[in-house]
Amino acid sequence: MAADQRPLSEVQFLTVAEVAAVMRVSKMTVYRLVHSGHLPAIRVGRSFRVPENAVHEYLRESYVGVETA
Repeated sequence: MAADQRPLSEVQFLTVAEVAAVMRVSKMTVYRLVHSGHLPAIRVGRSFRVPENAVHEYLRESYVGVETA
């Protein structure tokens, strides 16, 4: 079983506010990422929960390294 395919009982979910704090962006930015499909999330009632590993993966993929010449 791959690391990103853990049983749901082992997945840690973050609120939009928690994701915003980790990424140091506004909650609106997180909502935009969720609605655009760039950040996977599930709906719980009227709110969203984002898998913690999805946040880390998004940041890893978005990382812009400094190239040395």
